[in-house]
Amino acid sequence: MRYLEITIPKGKRRPVLDILEEEGVDYVVSDETSGRGYAAVVRFPLPTRAVEPVLDRLKRAGIDDDASIVVINAETVISTEFSTLEDRYSHGGQKGARTSRQVLRTKADELTPPFTIYAVMLLISAVVATAGLLADSPAVVIGAMVIAPLLGPALAANVGIVTGDDRLKATGFRYQLVGVAMVVVASIALAFLARMAGLEPAGVDIVVATELEERVSPNLFSLAVALGAGIAGILSLTRGFSEAIVGVMIAAALIPPSAAVGITVAWGMHGAAIGAAALVIVNLLSINLAALATLWVAGYRPQGLFEVSPTRRPTYTYAALFGVGLLVLAAPLAGVTLLDFHTTELESSAEDEVEAVLAEPRYDHLEADAVTVELDGNYPVQSVEGVTVTVSGEDPGPEPGLADRLYEAIEPHGDESVVVEVQYVVAEQRGEDGTQRTASHPSSES
Repeated sequence: MRYLEITIPKGKRRPVLDILEEEGVDYVVSDETSGRGYAAVVRFPLPTRAVEPVLDRLKRAGIDDDASIVVINAETVISTEFSTLEDRYSHGGQKGARTSRQVLRTKADELTPPFTIYAVMLLISAVVATAGLLADSPAVVIGAMVIAPLLGPALAANVGIVTGDDRLKATGFRYQLVGVAMVVVASIALAFLARMAGLEPAGVDIVVATELEERVSPNLFSLAVALGAGIAGILSLTRGFSEAIVGVMIAAALIPPSAAVGITVAWGMHGAAIGAAALVIVNLLSINLAALATLWVAGYRPQGLFEVSPTRRPTYTYAALFGVGLLVLAAPLAGVTLLDFHTTELESSAEDEVEAVLAEPRYDHLEADAVTVELDGNYPVQSVEGVTVTVSGEDPGPEPGLADRLYEAIEPHGDESVVVEVQYVVAEQRGEDGTQRTASHPSSES
């Protein structure tokens, strides 16, 4: 519930009190004697769901621009009239079954910290995220998400759009763009230092680190996190859910991919950097589009004949920009997704075929160790290059005709140009003392 205090301009006292009486509000009014042009001060409690419709009625009475309105939380109200009002707005099907627009703007503004604090927290988050990706540590990466203050800007931008608050909108977009750029630049600097120090956790091909690999080859499923984060962010703001948890979700969509851009740039891996950058932009667009759509559908916009139009056009414009940008970037993501499906299907079919071939009596001495589909090209333009089959046995030498036999079995499941390579490793050797040793002496044939 909320407790409101309104200073009423001269000439507006009677219309305000008439509205409160029509609504059944239990109010207290006192004369204003400061000489600042106000006639009275009225104080009254309201159910949270009643704040927006009552303030809308007061605005139509002409007191919004000249009156001072204070809305605070109330712990307890003991009043028969208040209970009746609460029942009416809870069960009477009235509009406003969520946080009022007026309170929403304030909450979005409060979630956006001063820029100095915002910048410092993001720089710390960038350092932690970069370290976590380089160390391939999920726990450290999660820590970076927790401290990133990205919830406020994402919500402020879209609350500003649908409520016509240009200052809030500009602040939200500026914070988002500058924040992501700061994370990328800080990650590049830290990754360069790490590379100069010889810290290459996965050798030359650093993207084989699991935490990094997930961010440099995004597909359509990557959209789910960002879209969910945008919707959950608005619901947390309007329905009173935990903003901290949703803030982590939004940071998960932006901080690790931004840090991945910096790392791959520092390592000179341009294809991987493009993939990570595409994920950052897609997630930014997805978060904002989902937040904007959720706000508009929930009715967070100025009401009335003359108030919808000024915000409807900007809302549609921004929604179109977000949507078109998302569709353009979703095209390569769709291609990557189809390639992932094809690769998974080919790998599964190849494993079945390899098991079937090696089950033949003449190959009893061999055993399948791994089947891997190799890709050619850089993200997002990639294709299946071949299939590598690793077999083990006591004799490391090539098995005559095995490569051709496997090619005949695997080729129908892939493209005409697919190459099948067979690698042999020694699986087991016994020393002179009878102990078992495992060795690996690979040889291959195509």
